[in-house]
Amino acid sequence: MVARAAREIAPGMVVNLGIGLPTKVVNYLPADFPVCLHTENGLSGIGPTLSAEEADRNLIDAGGAYVSTVPGSAFFDSATSFAMVRSGRLDLTMLGAFEVSATGDLANWKIPGKFSPGVGGGIELAQKARRVVVLTTHTDRAGNPKLKETCALPLTARACVSRIFTDMAVIDVTPQGFALVETLEGVSVAEVVEATGAPLILPETPPAQF
Repeated sequence: MVARAAREIAPGMVVNLGIGLPTKVVNYLPADFPVCLHTENGLSGIGPTLSAEEADRNLIDAGGAYVSTVPGSAFFDSATSFAMVRSGRLDLTMLGAFEVSATGDLANWKIPGKFSPGVGGGIELAQKARRVVVLTTHTDRAGNPKLKETCALPLTARACVSRIFTDMAVIDVTPQGFALVETLEGVSVAEVVEATGAPLILPETPPAQF
């Protein structure tokens, strides 16, 4: 899933990688890939994540993972970082999700009754990035669909998600609802349909696999 999502990034993009699965995307980009990765806590130009033994412990991303720099990396305060977000300078943001609706609504910050440190930068990233994609498991730990007709959890932003990468499939959000684009190798279309909590538009020919 993460390796497939990394192929969504085009040369020259400015990209924010959200907390969780998206932070792993950097490790699937070629070392010399021309992209500017941004983290809202004040760094642009991010290299691969590092172990605690290898890392400079002053350098973390928004999720607390140790990160490295690349030639041209820049440091700035959070106000400047969010000015970049709010002014629409991000070509793409990759976010995690608890739920995504068939109209592209995103819920990724709070499960009622469970501790949440707050919404963080998710609201602004989801609203202001030029394109928003989600990386998430297709179902939760109880087997319930995360891709639903309507989100039941508190929303991060409405109608913001364009594409979803899961451990079963690649799915686009279209004006008509969820549309199947690709399936994971070994996963059938029927299995994806069964695991999706909303109608799924199927391609006319068998979907590609990743």
